[in-house]
Amino acid sequence: MKLPVSTEWVLHCATTLAQLDPGASASTTQLARYYDLPVAYLAKQLKALVKAGLLAATTGPRGGFRLARPASEITLLQIVEAVDGTSPPYECREIRQQGRGALPAEECRRTCILAEKMAEAHEAWRRSLAGVALADIIAELPPSAPSRTRLRLAGTM
Repeated sequence: MKLPVSTEWVLHCATTLAQLDPGASASTTQLARYYDLPVAYLAKQLKALVKAGLLAATTGPRGGFRLARPASEITLLQIVEAVDGTSPPYECREIRQQGRGALPAEECRRTCILAEKMAEAHEAWRRSLAGVALADIIAELPPSAPSRTRLRLAGTM
């Protein structure tokens, strides 16, 4: 499975926002500059996180984005699904019933074993991401990372 590059962007941006002081926010421009990303496209992705209830947005000169809930309550799966959707990446089109190698219909009553195994793998992937919260990621960062992130977002470093 290959996820779009924007998935990496929102995972990093959410992690960055989780490092801010409580109540603080960062604008799309600050985040785009921090990671050297296109502002307009990043804004679209961040809005998807707002729509999913993961980020809160404020307007005005000091506006921007912040986490909508504690970092311990936002999982990597929620972030990924907010921008990439919930559809499984594999879709069985029953080609086992086509062409010269077609199996008889009576041998295809059970779900295709390949579709079954791919669905199991997708569920394992989802469980893994659902078991990791932003707070878990922050806990694994070097101790100096949050303060460095705050300084660099503010433009003082």
